[in-house]
Amino acid sequence: MTALTDPDAIVEITPKAGVQVARHGWRAKCLQRLVRMDLPVPTSFAISAEAVRAIAAGQTPDRQSLSRLIERAEGLVSVRPSAANPAWGGPGTVLNVGITNACHSRLVQTRGKAAADAIYLGFVQSYAIHVARLDPEMFSDSGGDLETALRAYESETDEEFPQDPARQLAEVLRSMARAWDGPTARLLRQAKGAPAQAPLGLIVQDMALAIGPGVTGSGSIQLVDGGTGMPGITGRFRGQTQGRAEREGTETLYLTRDPRGPSLEEAAPEVFADLVRYGVACRERLREEMQVEFVVSDSRLSIIDAVRVQRSSRAAVRIAVSLARDGIIPEPEAVMRIEPRALSDLLHHQIDPAAPRDILARGINASPGAATGQIVFTAAAAQAAEARGERCVLVRRETVPEDVRGMHAAAAVLTERGGMTSHAAVIARGIGLPCIVGASAISIDTRARTMTAGGRIFREGERITIDGTSGEILAGEAAMLEPALDDSFTQLLDWADDSCGIRIRANADTPEDARTARMFKAQGIGLCRTEHMFFDDERLPAMREMIFADKPEDRRLSLERLLPMQRGDFAALFEIMAGLPVTIRLFDPPLHEFLPHDREGMRELAESLDLPLSDVTRRVEALSEFNPMLGMRGVRLGITVPEIYDMQARAIFEATILASHNGDPVVPEIMIPLVSARREVELVKNRIDAVAAAVRNETRKDFTYRLGVMVETPRAALRAGEIAEHAAFLSFGTNDLTQMTYGLSRDDAGRFMGAYVGQGVYDEDPFHILDRDGVGELVAIGTERARSHAPGITISVCGEHGGNPESIAFCLRTGVNYVSCSPFRVPVARLAAAQESILMARESLIEDIATKS
Repeated sequence: MTALTDPDAIVEITPKAGVQVARHGWRAKCLQRLVRMDLPVPTSFAISAEAVRAIAAGQTPDRQSLSRLIERAEGLVSVRPSAANPAWGGPGTVLNVGITNACHSRLVQTRGKAAADAIYLGFVQSYAIHVARLDPEMFSDSGGDLETALRAYESETDEEFPQDPARQLAEVLRSMARAWDGPTARLLRQAKGAPAQAPLGLIVQDMALAIGPGVTGSGSIQLVDGGTGMPGITGRFRGQTQGRAEREGTETLYLTRDPRGPSLEEAAPEVFADLVRYGVACRERLREEMQVEFVVSDSRLSIIDAVRVQRSSRAAVRIAVSLARDGIIPEPEAVMRIEPRALSDLLHHQIDPAAPRDILARGINASPGAATGQIVFTAAAAQAAEARGERCVLVRRETVPEDVRGMHAAAAVLTERGGMTSHAAVIARGIGLPCIVGASAISIDTRARTMTAGGRIFREGERITIDGTSGEILAGEAAMLEPALDDSFTQLLDWADDSCGIRIRANADTPEDARTARMFKAQGIGLCRTEHMFFDDERLPAMREMIFADKPEDRRLSLERLLPMQRGDFAALFEIMAGLPVTIRLFDPPLHEFLPHDREGMRELAESLDLPLSDVTRRVEALSEFNPMLGMRGVRLGITVPEIYDMQARAIFEATILASHNGDPVVPEIMIPLVSARREVELVKNRIDAVAAAVRNETRKDFTYRLGVMVETPRAALRAGEIAEHAAFLSFGTNDLTQMTYGLSRDDAGRFMGAYVGQGVYDEDPFHILDRDGVGELVAIGTERARSHAPGITISVCGEHGGNPESIAFCLRTGVNYVSCSPFRVPVARLAAAQESILMARESLIEDIATKS
């Protein structure tokens, strides 16, 4: 038995037919559901994917089978694709298959000459272009004349236009089957996630003619707005009548009553009422907002198809929540229906999809959202623009820690260099700032204060728009859509929290970050990077004095000026988080980051410190390192210059006492960065314990704290067992762990990462999606070894991967207690974690059922 002789190769779509999505496609299954609902669906047949493959290979269904598909009604059918997933697309629909000279004559009698000619001409043009592969211009330029088109076909093929309906159908089926296997079609659907050998079914359906006398035409109706998700009848209707067709061709009617012109609702109220009723039935029975495709023929209604309403991200959330609130779907299913990354579109301004785009260049979409502003090239210029009340875009080759204040002042950030975990990308995501990095097509001249992009030169002060969602840089201003943090957004995430099997914290360095984290219902702060607090104009001088001090007592004097500032920072975070855990990472970066690097900056520093320029220059040179990421930073700095950690520990403990006056006792979590050996933890722990004892004695107040380790080196992951003996928690800093495992600079990897991913060296950018095979294995090993020595230890991930859905899924299955991410990624993380938790619960249920059976 061949694929074409199989009894299920071609099945009529009836309520009890064995239609399967895997064999016959989504459209076939949807039509069967419409038939089961007793909707007026024209007779339809589903051709299986196996049969379609056989047809593409050159086999032809027997003539009797083809005739059976085309002999009913007025002898005309349509052929539509039916892939297993509607997102995969397919070849275009072919209408009016089966029309011949004899059929045309009959249609002239029943529908009128103009209608019959229009039907025949449309099929001749489609057949010539898509089946016979003739020049499209020859048939599109036929002037709408049937005889001209028929003569052109005969001239090009040396034969009469096929007059056998069965042959027409066979050739259309073969053309569509082969089009599905074409190289362009394969590439397009694989880009949408389809497997290489994705199956295609075909639907042969009786034509419901949308041309002729009376109220006749075709259209679509849906009960919700695809842009907003708000309820409301929308759609279109193109009406046709015999007389009108002779004079003007078609008449576009409005679907619902409209002062601008006639409508279907007025012309055929009973038909319109049936359409609304069918739309409601589809919503309830198909458990989805559907767009119903229909044909009206002399006031007789036919439902020819129904497809899921196309929707924006904000509409998708509102629709899912509405369906759940109406009891049509359960709440966990509503949670599962939303792509986590789609939530980013709701958190920020977005460029209106209907707005024109003057695209200058593209880069890496490092932080979502869109903003317009005047170009500035320095952090100082950004701060000055903010002071004037002007929105600006900070444009840099790459940002450095000193640019943080300028980034806070800007509406968006654009850098020529960098990747997904470069300084600009990480900070921008943390503060919810639209950001594009790695825009190598732009060129910045800092002296001339110009940016060249798309062959055009832009000067400081000219306006551009940054689309951090798409990575596009636009000239001028663009129309924006407002964020959509409405009741549906809140409800969806509340349902997500009900299913979530992992806790979600936020990375927050400032009170503003902490308030944003609370707004998005983060369950604490998982990473507070204290070094960002030292770049403030009031603090940087004291920090530089400390760096230039030669003796411990001199360093302590400088740090005493910073102590009250740090204490205030931590007290503010504790109070905003209101009893939720706050993890504070001790000072991490190398000291040279706080020093100027140009001669002018060194001269100003020498004047402020009352030192010779030569002394300042020597000190800057002495602190410079060949590879600062692997040098004197993190715990190494804390051990060799312990006064810094002493000051920070005291500030934390004094802030703990202050904040505890206003409510329940605060239990701070102190995290040691860049650990690679157990002895490092012992040394730092001893000093912090001593500071805690001193503060208790001085204040006569008791408090507790938790000490943990940030696992950022492969050695720390491998030695996690012995390190865990001295820690209450381990937090994997996957940004640096990825950097050190791969031997890649996260700031420079963007220069070649696209080529690496494109050529299959890496499946994904490991700084964007956690590398499960390498870095992920270190996380799993570290977790297992830590818990073998300290079963109750808390494990977390606080790198940028903490906001990535695929990485969160890995963390959940590895047994991580919580992830921490940028505040504006908290909603995405909450939804992604809930979805993976729901999947795991389903897997467990299936496994239990299988075990019991």
